[in-house]
Amino acid sequence: MKKNQKIITLMIAISLLTGCPSKNSVNHNNDYYVKDTNAFNILISQYANNIEQIWGPKEVVIAGPKDYVQYEDNLKTRVHINFVSGVITFETLSDTPLDNLKEAIVSTLLMSEPVDIIRHDKISQDLSQEPFLYNQVLDQERQPIRWNGRASSFADYVLSNNLMQRESGSHQITYVEIKLVPNHINQRARKFLPLITEASNRYFIDERLILAIIEVESAFNPYAVSRTDALGLMQVQQHTAGRDIFKLRGKSGEPSRKFLLDPRNNVDMGTAYLSLLKTKYLAGINNPISLRYAMIVSYNGGAGNVLRIFSNDRNEAIDIINSMTPQQVYQRLVNSHVSQESRNYLIKVSKILDNK
Repeated sequence: MKKNQKIITLMIAISLLTGCPSKNSVNHNNDYYVKDTNAFNILISQYANNIEQIWGPKEVVIAGPKDYVQYEDNLKTRVHINFVSGVITFETLSDTPLDNLKEAIVSTLLMSEPVDIIRHDKISQDLSQEPFLYNQVLDQERQPIRWNGRASSFADYVLSNNLMQRESGSHQITYVEIKLVPNHINQRARKFLPLITEASNRYFIDERLILAIIEVESAFNPYAVSRTDALGLMQVQQHTAGRDIFKLRGKSGEPSRKFLLDPRNNVDMGTAYLSLLKTKYLAGINNPISLRYAMIVSYNGGAGNVLRIFSNDRNEAIDIINSMTPQQVYQRLVNSHVSQESRNYLIKVSKILDNK
């Protein structure tokens, strides 16, 4: 699903908008999508302004599908997990930086899953669940972190050895960085592999394709949110793919944000949409490799834009695709698609598939 620039991830805005009326069987026009997305962006802008007032205009940390940002202590302490570079940055403006950073480090290492972007108190830790970052961070003894004692000891070690400071305007920012393990993407992928295998078997979609799409869409960040309000691992949009799948299942309206931010639901909906592309919108493409290329680009930019590259007439477009080799189809898509993002998307997903 198509995404624009990264945004400040505002989970409080998400929860507020989840409570707003969703589209129902009476209101199916595009005005709802515009109003809903505008409301989301207005709340995000208001929140970003609050951050700017505290941190300064050059310090509004941006989050997106592959970045998780968490503010606490009345916005004076933050955690930023970059799921691509594999670096967690803990920063604070507090007058007691060691205390605030230690609490942020321990609570982040032990959190069972990403939580609301603002928290005014300590994260509640469900010790019955494996931490979200388990096996993605190793302590000073090269051991994974499961319990509070090891997390606290590692936090002390990091603060004793890696504490840094920098100036930004009139602010002094105290911070530390922790690196994820080199194969952190694979570690996250393993967490969701059972859900992916289940969806693959249910909808007859290649498991490798689902994995590649998730890696490109979110780097296996289950709480990813984009400017277009695409959500979760597979960046499913409520108003397009979500609505299509609900309609296919005889449901009115569209899935809620809370529904799509659940990894199981998200993988199921995203894979169901791939199946819909395969069996309906792109039905008739004979070569499985050509069909895969068309599905990949359609997932990002829509099936209509794919077919119009070949002809404005759907049946003629299918016939032209079937007259071409898969390599010719690939070249046409990466050279002629109206969207540069979609062209790059096909290249990225295909490269991952070629290496699996």
